[in-house]
Amino acid sequence: LRIRHQQELEKLTLTSQPLKTLKLFFLAVRLYLRQSAAYLLSHGGWLMLLSTIFVICGVLLVTVDGPHEKHVEEVQRYIQFALWWVALGVASSIGLGSGLHTFVLYLGPHIALFTIKAIQCGRADIKTAPYDTIQLKRGPSWLKKDCADFGPPLFQSSHGERVPLSSILPQVQLEAILWGIGTALGELPPYFISRAARLSGGTVDTMELDASSDNGGFISARLNQIKRWFLLHAQYLNFFTILVLASVPNPLFDLAGIMCGQFGIPFWKFFLATAIGKAIIKTHIQTVFIICVCNNQLLDWMENELLWVMGFAPGFNSILPNLVSKLRSMKDKYSATKPHVPSNIEVSKWDFSLASIWNTVVWIMLMNFSVKIVNSTAQQYLKQQQDREIAALKNKSSQHSDEADNLCR
Repeated sequence: LRIRHQQELEKLTLTSQPLKTLKLFFLAVRLYLRQSAAYLLSHGGWLMLLSTIFVICGVLLVTVDGPHEKHVEEVQRYIQFALWWVALGVASSIGLGSGLHTFVLYLGPHIALFTIKAIQCGRADIKTAPYDTIQLKRGPSWLKKDCADFGPPLFQSSHGERVPLSSILPQVQLEAILWGIGTALGELPPYFISRAARLSGGTVDTMELDASSDNGGFISARLNQIKRWFLLHAQYLNFFTILVLASVPNPLFDLAGIMCGQFGIPFWKFFLATAIGKAIIKTHIQTVFIICVCNNQLLDWMENELLWVMGFAPGFNSILPNLVSKLRSMKDKYSATKPHVPSNIEVSKWDFSLASIWNTVVWIMLMNFSVKIVNSTAQQYLKQQQDREIAALKNKSSQHSDEADNLCR
């Protein structure tokens, strides 16, 4: 019976049994909603009532016309902005290491373009609103505007415009934090899968290491050593350790989530440490680095250090002035504002762009994540039914054995 149950679980997917999978998924969702409603009614009736009133008021604000429409539209733009960056963060960390690195594709270029534009214009207040960023089918308004449209430069130095880090960072900080929250949410499936396996008495396949895999190469051997270290020290995982692992670029953080679920780390401790590490510490390190690179601060530091080192080398003192002038001319050319030349020539644009391809890939990743959630939920519901069937069979067998013992006596 257990073998047959395992075969049924393996076959229960949207590709092989779509109708049965969807049926069990909706049954599981209905059961969860019923249990949640019963819990709220028994422990938080006022919370349930206030939530219902809030939802009704929201529906009325959206459907009824009036002077509040512009405020509702503004709120909708903020919601779309937040969902967009959170979804990109989720797409970056889902799939047990197979996610799409949306920081390189979206957030990083957005920070770099904004920093370069701010340097060219000599001011950081070039956004019309906090949600004026790169989104699914809309680009930022400041990207195609001339610097004259924003006004005169507010920051200048002897080497051209220099916008301080404290002025640029708040302008791109919100989308970076939202993206980091999405990456923290994307780390939850390995935790919940491992936790469900622990409650059912099983383990996750990622925890089972094959000794023969060490012969696969140097990289695979080092990865397996790191995994073994995690397995040996996973019982010592605490809030600070999870925070450190989440605050640095860590391709094996999925394994840390699996260990936390397997060893019963509380959900609030795992998620809070992950969210602080990824959404606050890690994203700010990456954001500040990109701003410093595009703001010439890191380049200036490297130039000064390089010139200081070369000053001790014999024979370089004569060529240093020429080298410095060439470096500064290259930086001035890089950060110079291009004059806007009006043109009456209409250029046809090709809609099938690289951005649309990447957006399609992101949506495919999110759909794949949704399919995994449906399959996992349906399989968990079927597993509960199978456990009840086995428990009933054991009870029936024990009753028969008790009756046989009574007859023998």
